[in-house]
Amino acid sequence: MDQDARNQMELLAEALPLLKRYDDQTIVVKYGGHAMGETEAADRFGRDIALLEQVGVNPVVVHGGGPQINAMLKRLNVQSQFVNGLRVTDGNVVDVVEMVLSGTVNKQVADCITRAGAIAVGISGKDGGLIRARKLARTYLDPESNIEKVLDLGFVGEPEHVDPHVLELLIGAQIVPVVAPVGVGVDGQTYNINADTAAGAIAGALNASRLLMLTDVAGVLDQDKKLIPEMTVAEARAGIAAGWISGGMIPKIETCIYAIEKGVKAAVIVDGRVPHAVLIELFTEGGAGTLIRP
Repeated sequence: MDQDARNQMELLAEALPLLKRYDDQTIVVKYGGHAMGETEAADRFGRDIALLEQVGVNPVVVHGGGPQINAMLKRLNVQSQFVNGLRVTDGNVVDVVEMVLSGTVNKQVADCITRAGAIAVGISGKDGGLIRARKLARTYLDPESNIEKVLDLGFVGEPEHVDPHVLELLIGAQIVPVVAPVGVGVDGQTYNINADTAAGAIAGALNASRLLMLTDVAGVLDQDKKLIPEMTVAEARAGIAAGWISGGMIPKIETCIYAIEKGVKAAVIVDGRVPHAVLIELFTEGGAGTLIRP
């Protein structure tokens, strides 16, 4: 037996106990960033998700699509307004968001998984009453008056309630759900929802074993810029309060904490730039990011 074959057997032997750990467990994967940007990476992701389903795991994919939305807005010459760095989603923009997320991107992701050997079905949060949304309420401090004011982002929403019934039906039929983060209000209004937020809410509603948040960073870094392999919710909150967890990492951590408080056993911020990051995280002892646990 050559060395490559021996290495493969060693990896398989290491993975077997972990395969058993996740047998018939639900894993919610938030898919976005670098992993979505290239054909090779997208195909590799599709194969990894198909493999999870084939070895007895129940994967649910929630995807983003910011770059694709930007490209389509530019192509259609639809102007976007930004307030405090956040896009205002007016009626014209939300129509494009739904078209891109629930249409092009959603079907591309589902197709990658299906071509890899599993059956994947693309849906949005509007389908089957999956995500009932409400308008996102944001405030900001006016630098001139020093008064807190309401920031109106238009049709940007957040999950108010998640009904996982349609997902459970698909999972029970051995179909991989691929979810676009678009929700609907009680009045029928469509809302664009941050993919991280949607993934956390769906993971909580499904009582998932793991929430994997694929990002473009290695994970949570400590004050010396070294990767933290594992931390508790209390430690994560302390890092935010102390300021060494900052910027775009804060909402990701907050999503992980929310999911855990809703019943998810653990959440992981995973470096999606690493090939097969999902498999490495689930089926090796070292993992591929930062695991957050209760």
